Amino acid sequence: MGKNTQMLNERSLQLLKTLVERYINDGQPVGSRALSKDSDLNLSPATIRNVMADLEELGLVQSPHTSAGRVPTASGYRLFVDSLLTVGPLNAEELSRLHQGLIVPEDSSQVIGMASRLLSELTQMAGVVTLPKREIVCLRHVEFLPLSNTRVLVIFVTNEQEVHNRIIHTTRVFNQAELQYAGNYLNSIYAGQSLASVMDALVKDLQTTQEHINQGMLDAIKMAQLAFSQETTKDDYVLTGETNLMGFSELSDMDKLKQLFEAFSQKQGVIHLLDQSMKADGVQIFIGEESGYQAFKDCSLVTSSYSISDEVVGVLGVIGPTRMNYQKIIPFVDVTAKLLGAALNPKSASPL
Repeated sequence: MGKNTQMLNERSLQLLKTLVERYINDGQPVGSRALSKDSDLNLSPATIRNVMADLEELGLVQSPHTSAGRVPTASGYRLFVDSLLTVGPLNAEELSRLHQGLIVPEDSSQVIGMASRLLSELTQMAGVVTLPKREIVCLRHVEFLPLSNTRVLVIFVTNEQEVHNRIIHTTRVFNQAELQYAGNYLNSIYAGQSLASVMDALVKDLQTTQEHINQGMLDAIKMAQLAFSQETTKDDYVLTGETNLMGFSELSDMDKLKQLFEAFSQKQGVIHLLDQSMKADGVQIFIGEESGYQAFKDCSLVTSSYSISDEVVGVLGVIGPTRMNYQKIIPFVDVTAKLLGAALNPKSASPL
């Protein structure tokens, strides 16, 4: 999506908006006759077909089958969400449900799970909430020592003087010189960074630079992932309602579901996306391939950060198909984030 989309006239935008709304509503490819009927534009099916061809050329819609109607692409959804969507407030019943659901129990940690369940129940999708961030853990130094066979001892120092030991199992036997190279490489690149940002960088390096780095660097990155993943993925978020996603036809393919549930299990991809949301203001939306993860190709993630004492400490969101009702999901996520922050900081006034 780029400058070409700025050339779209009001008629084209109205037809795209109508197509997206209809497809979100019933999940079926939208044909020219349906658009003619629903768009309130006095246009013939032939004219609409010409507009659809232009939208397809711009990459905003696509035809899933020969001679079928069209469906939005990720770029089409993005234009819809950014420029064509009108988001209204939640109704009184929905607001009341959220307020009642986020009354803080004696154990305030339970409110995180409650928020995740509420998002899942009210949207019929998957709800995810990160736990409030603990003290930032920074990597100071790491080294690898060979044990027997493919076992490697990892010793790393975080913050000022906290020493951690991990035994990892590698895919081949490494000698002392190779392990020293790996440690030196990681220390030169990542020392002084938080473990969360180190894991982000490691994921990106594996995805984008494999062809441009030597085998020693690649081995170092993979060993670091094994060593640090336990530190950064343990109890990082609460995910509820994953099975709701099985009810959407576009996600019901067994291979897609397996890939998606493996991503939930491994956590790293979800955490990376949620961490991005902590650095941004307001509601963030990742649509399809925008996430950068193959497992989420047919999904959208709508997120918002939540704060305690005016400090951003976590993120919550809804994971569902790209064909989600953004008009409803966005205010649910926005309001829940505000209420969760208030619930965890009960001295503050109501945010709504």
